[in-house]
Amino acid sequence: MKITAIRVTEHGIELDPPMHAAWDPDPRRRFAATVVRVETDEGVTGVGSGDTMAGFAPHVEHFLGTDPLAIEPQVRRIESVAFHGGRFWPLEAALWDIVGQVAGLPVSVLFGGVADRLPVYASWCSVQAPQRRADDAAELVERGFRAVKVRVDPRDPEPGVASVAAVRAAVGERLDVLVDLNQAWRMPGDTRPPVELAGIRRLVRRLAEYAPGWIEEPLPYADVAGHRQLRAENPGIRIASGEMLDDAAAVRALVDGDALDVVQTDVVLALGMSRTRHLAESMARRHRRFTPHTWSNGLGLLANLHVAAGVGAGPYLEFPYDPAGGWTPGRRDFLLTEPLWPAPDGTLAVPQAPGLGAALAV
Repeated sequence: MKITAIRVTEHGIELDPPMHAAWDPDPRRRFAATVVRVETDEGVTGVGSGDTMAGFAPHVEHFLGTDPLAIEPQVRRIESVAFHGGRFWPLEAALWDIVGQVAGLPVSVLFGGVADRLPVYASWCSVQAPQRRADDAAELVERGFRAVKVRVDPRDPEPGVASVAAVRAAVGERLDVLVDLNQAWRMPGDTRPPVELAGIRRLVRRLAEYAPGWIEEPLPYADVAGHRQLRAENPGIRIASGEMLDDAAAVRALVDGDALDVVQTDVVLALGMSRTRHLAESMARRHRRFTPHTWSNGLGLLANLHVAAGVGAGPYLEFPYDPAGGWTPGRRDFLLTEPLWPAPDGTLAVPQAPGLGAALAV
């Protein structure tokens, strides 16, 4: 089997309601997503999505005529062109989709087949009034969710801390409450320095009163010692990070430095499916957890779901869902014929069709 074509297409929808300003300062802009289609001489086509694939066009020739089933050489090929272009991991997802179709198996089975469904947590992308968040949390309980992640801005922590308190008061132990400080990386153009370690230590001590399931991205990735100190000072609270780390050595530095309880590498935005699998297996041997970041679109979520279920990720899988912030299943999953949604028991099933099991609407 040989690759005959790689087609990259852009798709978008008008946002209704508009995207929350935390994600896009221009709420009129369409929400865009890139789809990669890898075509073969045997009529099998694989699909992937996640990052934009901007800058990939000059490198297509390196993949044409090669074997899509030879995954390790393909991963090395993607890594070789990344230095000259960008993060092209949606291409790897499309290749794994082909492998699964040829094998007649879901990709999750090829990655280990530990689970066929995973518990999810609702991931909120915006800071809202405490009462709104209390009401939102009650809705999640009714829908069967087992956990929720609340955003807290370390530069202005009071609204976020108040929301954490309101959620805990509203639902008690019926939801595991996770907290995201978003300190590890920056959106384009954001040159503000992170809140220093002393301030984060104080904030984490305050949040500990509400028994969070984990504290996410409390510090920049490079501060291995700071992460390790937070873990030591807050026994019983997991420290999670790594969602956008595309440098395997940097991930290993955090893991080897005993700085994290949970690694969150996104397979289509950061480190790829194969490399993330190796990382997840390494974490398991260290009695730590892996659960991926999943913020791209429904097709990117599916790729992360397959890897996570294959290796037995946990304790939850991230499920972006925040209608108050403009993030709805219809927006996230517009590439798919049907939105993804968890079962009444709060678990998201892995599609059992061969490959990624994605039915595209575009």
